[in-house]
Amino acid sequence: MAYATTNPYTGQVVKTFPNATDAEVAQALEQGHAAFATWKDLAIAERVKVLQKAASLLRARHTDYATLLTLEMGKLLAEAEAEVELSAQILEYYVENAEALLAPEKLPSRHPSYTEAWVEHEPQGILLAIEPWNFPYYQIVRIAAPQLAAGNVLILKHASNVPQCAAAFEALFREAGLPEGGFRNLYATRDQIQTIIEDPRVHGVALTGSEGAGAIVAAQAGNALKKSTMELGGADAFVVLADADLDKAAQWAVTGRHWNSGQVCCSSKRIIVVDEIYDAFLQKYKAGVAALKAGDPMDPSTTLAPLSSQGALEDLQRQVEQAVAHGAQVEVLGAEVPSTGAFFRPVLLTMAEDNPAYGWEFFGPVSQVICARDEADAVRIANDSPFGLGGSVFTRDIPHGIKVAQKISTGMVYINHPTGVAADLPFGGVRRSGYGRELVGLGIKEFVNHKLIAVTDIDGAF
Repeated sequence: MAYATTNPYTGQVVKTFPNATDAEVAQALEQGHAAFATWKDLAIAERVKVLQKAASLLRARHTDYATLLTLEMGKLLAEAEAEVELSAQILEYYVENAEALLAPEKLPSRHPSYTEAWVEHEPQGILLAIEPWNFPYYQIVRIAAPQLAAGNVLILKHASNVPQCAAAFEALFREAGLPEGGFRNLYATRDQIQTIIEDPRVHGVALTGSEGAGAIVAAQAGNALKKSTMELGGADAFVVLADADLDKAAQWAVTGRHWNSGQVCCSSKRIIVVDEIYDAFLQKYKAGVAALKAGDPMDPSTTLAPLSSQGALEDLQRQVEQAVAHGAQVEVLGAEVPSTGAFFRPVLLTMAEDNPAYGWEFFGPVSQVICARDEADAVRIANDSPFGLGGSVFTRDIPHGIKVAQKISTGMVYINHPTGVAADLPFGGVRRSGYGRELVGLGIKEFVNHKLIAVTDIDGAF
């Protein structure tokens, strides 16, 4: 695979990078194993000093880090600034909480032979992180912050179109004081990924990406008897109930579908509105999308960025064409977009439930606004998906909204807000959206050994 920085706004190739050599892979494994030998024995309080230093460096140079995000994958500069800050907040979450989250857990054993029993959470070694391009820093930090705090070390295989973002984080952790080999970026090939997974010094793999990539990597990890976590696609339901504040719901729907130019796994991809307010909602939603302004992502007045690459644009165009070939109707919603760059003009897709595209994930500014007969039908439609990442319920009646949220089969549901991200909330889904959780206590314990220690002072047989 070709690692290169290509500006999505101009289409110009800025810089290319060679694939890692096999010798570099071997070196990364050797250095990672050596780093783990010392890193794991440091007190948690000492480990998190590195995370705090990294967070401080991110904030001190936030404009430089944000500009690099926008250069490589095209997101709005304001969104890039927000991603840098979120990454710093995640690092600081584990600075403040790692010690308590990893504290030994006493077990109230009633067996007369054991005077004490507890579980300790021990690091295991090298982890492989395979990350996507849509949130180049956040995706790294989501696995790196908890696992470095836990005492593990990481090898990063990032997306091929954000090589400078990947290198920037290796340099960041090194400057923050992480031992050499504690976080290593590799421009690895697919064959090298398998080699890394199969190495006995590697104890797990975390992937965020497509279903196809997840299936391959999960199979490789399973064959090597290594634990994996998978954060894959999503087609989040955005359910609007009859009593919702329509202005608020429509505004959030526009934002939820088009932030990061719609290239978000937990984007509000299926907007489900009950029949009695459907027409009024749709009118407001269309007006909101039409007001988006596509242009230079560095320009503060731009509200719709290009897609991450020409390839991403072509993939989305192909999906829409296939949906239409199966009977879907397309309505252009957005204003004109620039003729150069990887821009996709926002559209509304309307299709029957038997259209094969009905269950697809559209990774870009393609909306589905679906009319449900009533609340029960809205829940049915929300759950009629191969995915199960996140979802939303919009209503003025919060207790009732919670009851509706409890009926939606996903890893996350937000009330009166699109599926979001925060340093102190867990992230993950079910079904074809993957398995495992990242962030908070769930994330820090994904790749540790939960070791039981039991004490007895009774002589004799069991």
